Amino acid sequence: MKSRSIILFLVIFLSIHTGFAQVKAPVFTKADTLRGKLTPLRSSYDINYYHLDVKVDIDKRFISGSNVFRFTATRDLKRLQFDLFENLAIHKVIYHGKELPFEREFNAVFIDFPATITKDTKDEFTVFYSGQPTIAERAPWEGGFSFARDRQGKPWVGVSCQGFGASSWWPTKDHQSDEADSMMISVSVPRGLMNVSNGRLRSTEKLDDDYTRYNWAVSYPINNYNVTLNIADYVHFEDSYAGENGDLSLDYYVLKENLDKAKKQFGANVKPMLKVFEHWFGPYPFYRDGFKLIDAPYLGMEHQSAIAYGNKYLNGYMGSDLSGTGYGLKWDYIIIHEAGHEWFGNNITSKDIADMWIHEGFTMYSEALFVESLDGKKAGAKYIAGVRAKVSNDIPIIGPYDVNTEGSADMYYKGANLVHTLRILIGNDTKWREILRGLNKDFGLKTTTTEEVIAYINSKAGRDLTKVFDQYLRYSSIPVLEISTTKKGSVRYRWNSEVPGFNMPLRVTSGNKLQWIFPTDQWKTMNSKTGIRPDIENFFIKVSADIYD
Repeated sequence: MKSRSIILFLVIFLSIHTGFAQVKAPVFTKADTLRGKLTPLRSSYDINYYHLDVKVDIDKRFISGSNVFRFTATRDLKRLQFDLFENLAIHKVIYHGKELPFEREFNAVFIDFPATITKDTKDEFTVFYSGQPTIAERAPWEGGFSFARDRQGKPWVGVSCQGFGASSWWPTKDHQSDEADSMMISVSVPRGLMNVSNGRLRSTEKLDDDYTRYNWAVSYPINNYNVTLNIADYVHFEDSYAGENGDLSLDYYVLKENLDKAKKQFGANVKPMLKVFEHWFGPYPFYRDGFKLIDAPYLGMEHQSAIAYGNKYLNGYMGSDLSGTGYGLKWDYIIIHEAGHEWFGNNITSKDIADMWIHEGFTMYSEALFVESLDGKKAGAKYIAGVRAKVSNDIPIIGPYDVNTEGSADMYYKGANLVHTLRILIGNDTKWREILRGLNKDFGLKTTTTEEVIAYINSKAGRDLTKVFDQYLRYSSIPVLEISTTKKGSVRYRWNSEVPGFNMPLRVTSGNKLQWIFPTDQWKTMNSKTGIRPDIENFFIKVSADIYD
């Protein structure tokens, strides 16, 4: 290889590795471990049911109420941990009619039972609490309550807490690995306002203090960051969708000033979305609880069966196209993306937030499938390739475990490109659809890990793609294909990546012929008078090319 090729290689190598080295390692505290780790004091009990009963004093920005914990002991236990932010006061913990002693450390709460609760015993306790919850300064990216007003000056309140923690506003076992099997959400609001939460509205009650309590029942497992409230002077309209599991109810709760726009925008996006996603991913996961879109005072969030919508009834992402291709301006980003999370995030949930790529990578890929339904397969591929411009390659997509920390935001853009590349590598859309539907069937209403998802895809694909996953998920950079061509008509190529033995097959064009090559980290040679052109639209890679004598 000529000297300029060596220099080029060193520039690429140093730019990748020096950039990575400049990222400062985060420092974690005991508070992070208490929040993020499934310790014995948390794994010793499995949540069966919650009844959250909370009153919202909007003028004082104050909440008060209780939460019932019904659980099954997974081992003998006498002490356990639940979670509630320390700015919220715990008034008492009631167990079998008596108060339990409790201790607090950061946002963790520890209670001691008067006698050992033996394995497999079902039991319950109730936590009473109150306080001023955190106000989100930049919802939904920074968690907390959002207090706003509609055009008539009436209150408009929402909450978003993904990553930040559901324990920022209600007492809970705040770890993604344990979903309540079902739940009742009771929210009391000032008379003249409505609360909309997850599941089905079971009843309303007029209270003596000029408040109304709305009781919502969730009949499926639900992760706690999905539990929500939405308070406003809402107007409700409804529709239905004839889906794979029968008629799915579609309920929309919007501000009165948005009614006409909502009917048009929701009508144009929701049923086409459901048709595409049910085809690729399987039946909508929460038929009994229905599908809802709710006007929210922030951009949006995938709250299970109660999606928060705040995209101002614009196509695209707040009127822009994340891909730069134009395809993203043909549909409402928040409706499509957040609804995609009903399958990936709500149905399939990662045990640890470090594995959030399972939620975001597959969901952003779902956007490409929606583009494909409108404009064809090539358009979907171009859309996914277009979002690469937003990839930072800063830190790995998978974050550190047990400290409640996500990896890189590249979990969206690079994660979606990884999922798309898997489809190309598998090379059979019938099998690919079976894999996507199988994931939702076999991992649905459960929590899972990166390792389990990879093992499942490898098994169903009939090939080991682990090294591909590792490069894109566990390292910050993308693989570099090094190509050297001779003037005599031969081509040498190899992968340069952090994964030892990286061996991702690659589709290339040689002359006018589309074919596969099988690079490894060792040089290989093939005859080609015209050289090779990697399929960079479907493979997110770097290419380093040169000519040698």
